[in-house]
Amino acid sequence: MVFGSASNWFSPTNPNKLVEDGQRARKPAMEGIRSVPDMRQERTPQEADAEIDHEMARPPYVHAILAGGIGGTTGDMLMHSLDTVKTRQQGDPHMPPKYTSMGNTYYTIWRQEGLSRGLYGGVQPAFVGSFLGTCAFFGTYEWSKRLMIDNGIAPSVSYFTAGLVADLAAAPVYVPSEVLKTRLQLQGRHNNPYFNSGYNYRSTIDAARTIARTEGFGALFYGYKATLWRDLPFSALQFAFYEEERELAKKYMGSSNIGLPLEILTAASAGGMAGVITTPLDVVKTRIQTQQPSTSSAPAPASTAPLSPSSTTKHSTPSASHKSSAPSNRPISTSSPSTTLKAHGAATLDTSSVIRGLRLIYQTEGIWGCFRGVGPRGVWTSVQSGTMLVLYQTLLKYFEQNAVV
Repeated sequence: MVFGSASNWFSPTNPNKLVEDGQRARKPAMEGIRSVPDMRQERTPQEADAEIDHEMARPPYVHAILAGGIGGTTGDMLMHSLDTVKTRQQGDPHMPPKYTSMGNTYYTIWRQEGLSRGLYGGVQPAFVGSFLGTCAFFGTYEWSKRLMIDNGIAPSVSYFTAGLVADLAAAPVYVPSEVLKTRLQLQGRHNNPYFNSGYNYRSTIDAARTIARTEGFGALFYGYKATLWRDLPFSALQFAFYEEERELAKKYMGSSNIGLPLEILTAASAGGMAGVITTPLDVVKTRIQTQQPSTSSAPAPASTAPLSPSSTTKHSTPSASHKSSAPSNRPISTSSPSTTLKAHGAATLDTSSVIRGLRLIYQTEGIWGCFRGVGPRGVWTSVQSGTMLVLYQTLLKYFEQNAVV
């Protein structure tokens, strides 16, 4: 009987008994496991999008470089005329200044000098420098940001630091074009009868040759430190604001696709805030790059002025209309546009130090002198950043969907 019972367990007539018993034994355990909530299924769309956004949705470097170059250049070209207005206000050597409010300056330049040679003076070096500079910037920004995030650095710190590193990479290309652009913007048209800036270049090539011949090749890098002082904090603040604002917008929308209105709002507000905050550094940069050799306080006859048509205008001054062999710097207007100051005078910005330049401007012009041109700069950086960053995101999506490069 015992052997008979035992044989029944191994007989072919009941082959599934062990399997059935095993399934019955596992059933309570499997039910217990199934009762545990599936954390992957219960993740919110915001959490899933954030994970994808930080870890996986990384565009190829070629896409980032092309999208950044096209977006940055488009933004710069779109707002070049307003940048000219800002440069005229910041670099105007006349006392009292010819250019006051933003609207008055824009209309005056357009009416007297036209569009291509007035408001869009210096557009050629601006185009070249903008495209090459933004290509270098966005490629470096993406690389450094990913490197820091992958090594455990907080995203907010990574965004800020990546902006600094990216500007360091772009500066060697950007600064020479900025010097040429700024001087041509301040000059306006060749033989300008309406405004005497002290410069009179025939073209961009003539400006580069003249600067290298008369001031040395190093003059093309005038204001290099001042440009870094302005652009490093600007880019760091701009991208820190932008990335954080986009994260808030994603949480608000519940998706990584925040829509065009919020894309424009986040990009424009980030650029505008960073531009306003860094205006004093931009004022110093503009004045260092546009200062030139001139005479001391001794008056000179009007016949020695380099631009005879402008020597008879009410805005010409002896210190800005003739040259001397003595290497001193051009007097800078101490009156701020749209601001009433104690008195009009001239302060010589005879230093390449940003700190000393800021101190000198503040001592002679007050706080409003440090924020000269803040109106056009705030509008310019806001629109330019909005255009650049929205195009950047749009082009990245286009490249990805169409498998470009």
